[in-house]
Amino acid sequence: MRWLAAFTLGLLTAIGGFLDIGDLVANSVVGSRFGMTLAWVVPVGVVGLMVFTEMSARVVTATGRGTFDLVRERLGARVGLANLLASYLITLLTLSAQMGGIALALELASGIHYLLWVPVVGFLVWIVLWRLPFEYMEKTYGLLGLALVVFGVALWRMGPDLGALLTEAVSFSPPPNEGAAVWWYYAITLFGAAMTPYTVLFFSSGGVEEKWTSEDLATARLNVFFGLPLGGLLSLAIMGCAAVLLMPAGVQVSDLGQVALPVVSTLGRLGLIVVILGFFAATFGAALESGLAAGYGVAQYFGWHWGKTLPPASAPYFHLVIMVSLLGGTLFILTGVDPITVTEYSLVFSAAALPLTYLPILVVANDRGYLGDQVNSRFTNVLASVYLVLLCVVSVAAIPLMLYTKAGQ
Repeated sequence: MRWLAAFTLGLLTAIGGFLDIGDLVANSVVGSRFGMTLAWVVPVGVVGLMVFTEMSARVVTATGRGTFDLVRERLGARVGLANLLASYLITLLTLSAQMGGIALALELASGIHYLLWVPVVGFLVWIVLWRLPFEYMEKTYGLLGLALVVFGVALWRMGPDLGALLTEAVSFSPPPNEGAAVWWYYAITLFGAAMTPYTVLFFSSGGVEEKWTSEDLATARLNVFFGLPLGGLLSLAIMGCAAVLLMPAGVQVSDLGQVALPVVSTLGRLGLIVVILGFFAATFGAALESGLAAGYGVAQYFGWHWGKTLPPASAPYFHLVIMVSLLGGTLFILTGVDPITVTEYSLVFSAAALPLTYLPILVVANDRGYLGDQVNSRFTNVLASVYLVLLCVVSVAAIPLMLYTKAGQ
């Protein structure tokens, strides 16, 4: 029963953590503008995330150390620093977007302007990171994040022609009224939403916090291979809702309220309540993960004591980095920058920096000095190498496409 409880906890956390503000916005924007023609990007991203997250799980269970804890030791200070800078800056931008997403969810619930909620959000995230035990944090926001299943219910209630949606999904071409460059730009955005770097950093470091051993590897793999695909299915449900309801109406998503429109129009007030709860839980959980990931990355690189389970007196620099990151994210959103715009740019920059995050994981996972017999199999290496080439192509294309298409306009 303890094994089953651990699996359920990790499974729910994977679902909640996968659907952050980036996935909510990106999938709805794509569905409202391109229908299901970019649906194929979601499984491609999910499989890539599964491959590298499973590697991280093996590193943790074999060494008792976080993946990024080994990067500087294995690859040297310069490569480690490049990885740290890219990872931290993107994580900070992502954290800002998540905090803006929480504030937008609270605006939907209360009618009070989101900027007035931002300082409250920063304080609440800090309190939870400081006071709520790690296990309860995962359980609470993983469970509440399941409220986003309401998108699947809404899509079912709409009664769409599933055959037509599937045909559109396998067309692998943009709609007639859209250009190829813009279509590929949004494909990269969607890919960046699926393979956010902070997810793997949080997962591996969280395994260290929970003291995983080789006996926990099977449970960790089940969490990866079942939790992340379920998160991907919910992402497709969000895209499907937008494609069925918003695209025919000519509505192109530009705020979080429009993301909720298919649920509200189908399920009414009850749907609105559930979807706002899901928005809040998913973005709050992602803010917790990205806040911790910021602290994990910096502390691991410099060799400081780190861990949410450690009090500030035992890991002062780790907790200081988290506080500074939260303060920076709060002040950035308080400038009045549109949180949805921040989200879109964070996904593009995340896509551009993906090789810096995932190459070190592949290197460490092939080092017998660390993993012994748990190193990558030949199949895993072939699959990971294919993805690494794809990540490099995405990295090279992301910024030029953003500039050429004026961020998808």
